[in-house]
Amino acid sequence: MAKSRNIKNPIFTLTPSPVYHLLPASPFTSHLLSPKKSPRNYNKLLTPPTLCLISLLVSLTLFGFSILGFTSSSQDSLPCSLNSPSSLSFPSMSISSMLLTSLSSVVPKNVEDEPRMAKSLMAPLPLQPVTGYVSKEEKEFWEQPDGEGYKPCLDFSLKYRKASARISKERRRFLVVVASGGLNQQRNQIVDAVVIARILEAALVVPVLQVNPIWGDESEFSEIFNVEHFKRVLRADVRIVSSLPSTHLMSRQSIENQIPYDVSPYWIRARFSRLLNEEGLLILKALDSKLSKNLPHDLQKLRCKVAFHALRFAAPIQDLGNRLAKRMWIEGPYIALHLRLEKDIWVRSGCLSSLGPEYDKIIAKSRESQPEYLTGRLNMNHIRRRLAGLCPLSALEIARFLKALGAPSTARIYVAGGEPFGGSLALQPLISEFPNVITKEILARGGELSPFIKKASALAAIDYIVSLSSNVFIPSHGGNFGRVMQGHRAYAGHKKHIRPNKRAMLPVFENSTFEFGSIIRTLHKKSQGQPEPRTNKRDRDVIAYPVPECMCKHRTPIF
Repeated sequence: MAKSRNIKNPIFTLTPSPVYHLLPASPFTSHLLSPKKSPRNYNKLLTPPTLCLISLLVSLTLFGFSILGFTSSSQDSLPCSLNSPSSLSFPSMSISSMLLTSLSSVVPKNVEDEPRMAKSLMAPLPLQPVTGYVSKEEKEFWEQPDGEGYKPCLDFSLKYRKASARISKERRRFLVVVASGGLNQQRNQIVDAVVIARILEAALVVPVLQVNPIWGDESEFSEIFNVEHFKRVLRADVRIVSSLPSTHLMSRQSIENQIPYDVSPYWIRARFSRLLNEEGLLILKALDSKLSKNLPHDLQKLRCKVAFHALRFAAPIQDLGNRLAKRMWIEGPYIALHLRLEKDIWVRSGCLSSLGPEYDKIIAKSRESQPEYLTGRLNMNHIRRRLAGLCPLSALEIARFLKALGAPSTARIYVAGGEPFGGSLALQPLISEFPNVITKEILARGGELSPFIKKASALAAIDYIVSLSSNVFIPSHGGNFGRVMQGHRAYAGHKKHIRPNKRAMLPVFENSTFEFGSIIRTLHKKSQGQPEPRTNKRDRDVIAYPVPECMCKHRTPIF
């Protein structure tokens, strides 16, 4: 029975969860559980040849386990390009290798779990080809980056898979996580919640989504994500339950929300293992960006597995997103822009909207009444912020950027994001240069969006699905949407993703004497979705940079 602690905050009411049988039946278990045979049958079976055969099998099994124990430590440290059966070749199959092959069935095979990794991936539609006559600049714009042979490879180490057999059956210790923020901020926290549950060897309760204070979205996890898919994909890694069992329900619970940034697995264990063992329950809040970006390879792979395979959207969202994506796709190649032109982004960034003094006064008034929403660099005025690359690109700046990159004026552009501050006025500079601007509201038919009105997370998820299948994706500002999309497009085949280098290009825009087209293209030559190893710079997120932990060269991919 769980014990109570000093009270900091009450938490929601949870109902008991059913007990799921997570281990699939095997011929061996079926044999053990089959009805007993009569003594007469056993006498027929226990002949001298049979006894000799059983003795031989027992000896070989013991020998195999000794080999397995000897090789596990060395195999755990191999890089992904080497630590896989596909990288090994034998002229002939020896007895020991056959034995190891048979014994490997004892360890969960994460890449062969149902559903298979290929089927669980939220994959984009195939790229639409560019047809007809195009200029050299246009051809370069639509051209996809070279993936350099990198393919997804979530081959967990033998040590990880051996531990999974125990961790995936945990029924005594439970982790509850409260995820806050917008959709993609919540996604990041859910990813880390699974990793922390794995570190602590605890069962994870389906995360709780906190009401967003900016958009007022009260959606629950099951309204945004496919819960059963989430459980099924991760069943070999962490046990996930819909709610706490009755033995762990308390009238009061303490919530741990004072977690520093960049904590390691060692810190997590040292801080929470004892509490979890004593009480059987740990509740974490305010997890955003708290777990270190530099984790052991197996935990980095788990991050990718959660982000790109397990977190599939709920069926109503996924179905509508797929329909809208196909409506864009059927007409040919298209660009997806994530425009951050909402009122809250101007309030929080400390930047001007470029819509004129009347709109700037509205933003300034909101900023004064909500100073807690203003982001860092408080000592910088709006001009310095913009030149430092801290402001979203306006519709006019995005239009100039697209023209400089060689995008044709006839290009179809899907605009992802919330309602722009200033309405149609905010988009006018972009539409005047690129008339084929399309939003989810334009694509949707006959009330298709009605179930998701005032549900910001669901609408953001629809934008995510349509953006994923675009030929080119461009974010106007940094943020979780752009980072997750960058990594997802890389993981799905290195589809083109252009990150505007605002700090370098805005001074070029300011100087009209430059022929800035060639300069802008040169500035962005190496930031168009090519493989970028996460390890090139410290503290990069593996979700944005899946190479090399989650993607490998010259080996059989997972799909």
